[in-house]
Amino acid sequence: MTKEVIAYLHSHWDREWYREFEIFRMRLLRVFDNVLDLLQKNKIPCFYFDGQTAALEDYLELRPENKDLIISLIKRKKLFIGPFYCLIDEFLTDETCFRKNLEIGLKYSQELGCEDFIGYLPDTFGHSQNVVDILRDFNIDKAIVWRGCGDFPSEFSWCGMDTVQLVRGYFNDTFSLDLPIEKKAEILKQNLDLIAEKSKDTILLPIGADHLGIPIDIKEQIESINEILKEEYHIKLSSPFEYLKKVENNFKDFYWNNELRDNSKTFVLQGCYSSRLDLKKENVECTYLLDLANRFLKVEKENKYNTIIEYAYKLLLQNQAHDSICGCSTDDVHKENLIRYKKIKQIANTIIDELKFKNNFQEKKIINLSNSTFSGIVEFTTTQKLEGYEKISYKKGFDNYLLTDTNRIPVTEDYTNIYTYLTEIENLKNNEIEYLLPIISHSDLKIATDYIKNKYINLKILNNKILINKIPFTLIDFVDQGDSYNHGPKINDTGSEFKITRTKIILNTPLRVSLRVDLENNWDVIPLIISLDNNSNYLKFEFSWNNSQKNHLLEAKFELPSPIKEVFSEDMNTLIKRNFDPNYDIRKNLPDKKGIEAKTNTAPMQRGLLIDEKENNIGIITKGLTQYEIFQNNLYIPILRATGVISNPLNPARSTPAGPPIEVKSLQMIGGNRAEFYVFFGNENDFYNVLNQVYNYIIL
Repeated sequence: MTKEVIAYLHSHWDREWYREFEIFRMRLLRVFDNVLDLLQKNKIPCFYFDGQTAALEDYLELRPENKDLIISLIKRKKLFIGPFYCLIDEFLTDETCFRKNLEIGLKYSQELGCEDFIGYLPDTFGHSQNVVDILRDFNIDKAIVWRGCGDFPSEFSWCGMDTVQLVRGYFNDTFSLDLPIEKKAEILKQNLDLIAEKSKDTILLPIGADHLGIPIDIKEQIESINEILKEEYHIKLSSPFEYLKKVENNFKDFYWNNELRDNSKTFVLQGCYSSRLDLKKENVECTYLLDLANRFLKVEKENKYNTIIEYAYKLLLQNQAHDSICGCSTDDVHKENLIRYKKIKQIANTIIDELKFKNNFQEKKIINLSNSTFSGIVEFTTTQKLEGYEKISYKKGFDNYLLTDTNRIPVTEDYTNIYTYLTEIENLKNNEIEYLLPIISHSDLKIATDYIKNKYINLKILNNKILINKIPFTLIDFVDQGDSYNHGPKINDTGSEFKITRTKIILNTPLRVSLRVDLENNWDVIPLIISLDNNSNYLKFEFSWNNSQKNHLLEAKFELPSPIKEVFSEDMNTLIKRNFDPNYDIRKNLPDKKGIEAKTNTAPMQRGLLIDEKENNIGIITKGLTQYEIFQNNLYIPILRATGVISNPLNPARSTPAGPPIEVKSLQMIGGNRAEFYVFFGNENDFYNVLNQVYNYIIL
C-alpha cells in the first residue's frame, strides 16, 4: 500500500552561528524574499517559519514594505509563524525566560493574525520535561521535537502531550542538491523507509535545512519523484497541522514521562554546557537582574517600564538561542553576545537605581523582593563613613544616587570613596521595607590558616586536602581533545590534581571570614577564596585566575563516601531527579564507528544540584556553572573547558562532525577567568533556603 507523506517546507534559522547575525540576516532577505514570491505565485501551498518570530522581525526591520503581504499570507494560512520568539536552549533557560519567550512570540504572532501553534523544538540539544506544562499554560497542546528521543515511534505521548519526533531530523536538503531526479528519489526513499519504520500510514517529512532557500521548481520535482516512488510513497506538500490531524489517534500507543536526553540515535552535544562558561555566568546574572528589576516594578505598580523590560528580555532571549548560549559559534558572534549582556545589565541596573531614587533609598533602606522571609548577611555600599558596620573594602567612583538625579550632573569633586559594608538582616518579610541597622548577633565564626568553621560548617586543610565536613575537595585537570559541542577525553587520562601551596587569612570579622588557598599544578596557580558568614550553613568558593593552557577541562571534584546513583538538579526552577550508573567510564566507551556520540555521565543544571542519598549528602549552588559529572563516588563540576574549534572532526567522543571545523581562538579561554559556587549539606528545603540566600532578592 502506498504511504502518504505529508511534507512541509521550512528553513531552520539560527540568527547567528558559524556566521555573524548581520551576515545571516542579509541571507535571510534573499531566502524569505524567495519564499514570499513562491507563496504569492501559488508555487508552494504554505511555509512554516521555524517556530520563532525573531527571524520574521529581523526581516521586517529591513523589509517593512512587505508587512501587509505577510499578514495576508498568515491569515490565509499560507504562512505559519510562532509560537516562540527565539529557539532557545531548554536546559540553560529558566522558567521565567521560557515563559517570556512564549509570551513575546505569541503576542507578535497573534498581532499578525496567526492562530495555529505547535511547541516546535527541532534542534535544541535535548528537551526539558518542564517545557510541557509551560506550553499547556499557553494553550499549546502539541509538540514537534528532534534529538534525545532514543528508539521512539514517530508519535508518542510526552508527559501527557501529543508529540511528534522528527525521526530523521528537520534537515532534508535533497531537493536543493545538484543531482539527477532519480538519485534524489533514491536518497528520499532511504530516508522515508527509515521514517516509515517508526510511523503508521502517514509520514511527516520536513523539507529544508539551516539557512536554506526553497528551489523554485520544488513542486515539479515532487511530481517527478512521486512518479518514481508511486508504488510505495506519495508526497503531498502541506503543513505540520494537516499531519497532526491525520495522526491524532496515534499518540497513546507510547508514553514517555521524563526529559528527552537519550543520545543513542541523535547527538545531544552535552559538552556545550561547559563550553564558554563566561557566557553562562553572564546569562545567569542577567536573568537574575531582569527578574529583580521586574519584581521591583510590580511592587511599585510601575507600568512605564513595560516596553523597556520587553526590549531587555528580547536581548536576553537572543543570547539564549541554542548556538549562542551553548557557546558553539564564532568568536565574533560571542563578542556580540557579551555586548548584549552588557546592555541588559545597564537597563536592569538603571531601572533599579531609578526606583531606589524614587523611594529615597539614599537613607539605606532595604526591601525584600523574594517570596520568603530573609535573614542573613548583606553587603551595601555608601560614600559615608559609618560606625557600627563592618567595612570590608572601598573604591573610587560616583554615588549611583547622584548619577540618577536628573537635576544634577556629577563633577570632579563628586568622585569620591565608595565603601562596602556588611550588616546582618533578621526576619525581613516579603515586600517589606526597613532601614539598615548595625545589628551584630553573637558570632561563632572561627578562622585560622588551616580551618574555617561555625556551628554548621567545618572546613579543614589537612595533608594537602581541603576537607568540607570531612568531604575531600580538590581541583583536577584533564586533557580535552574535543570542541564546543563535546568534551573529547583522552583514553586512560586520570587527570592532574592540584596541590595546596599557600594559605592566608584575608578577612576576619564577626560577620564574615575569608581564607585564601593557592592551588597549583605544573603550569598554573589558581587562588581560591573560601568565605563563611555568621550563622550561615554554606561556604562560598570563588576562583579568579589567568588560564594559560589550551585543550583542557578543569573541574572541581568532591569525593563522597559511596558511589553516586542519583542527583537532583535544577531545571526550569524545579529540582528534577536523574539516575546514573556510577561505574560508567566514557574513556572506555569511545565510539569506533561513524555516526556515534559517546554516552556520558554528564548532565546540565541551572543554578545548582543536591545529592541526598543515605551516605552521600551535599548541595551545590552555582553562578553560571551549568554542568556536572558523576563517576564512582566523585562529583565533578567544570569551572573551565578550553578547546579551540566549533566542531572537531577528530573528536574522540563523537565520530561525525556536528558543525563546521572553524577555529575559534577565544574558546580556549586564555586569560582571566572566574568561577563561583556555594557548598552546603542538607535536604531539599536546605537547597531552596541556600538558593534564596545566594540569589537574594534584596534591594539596598
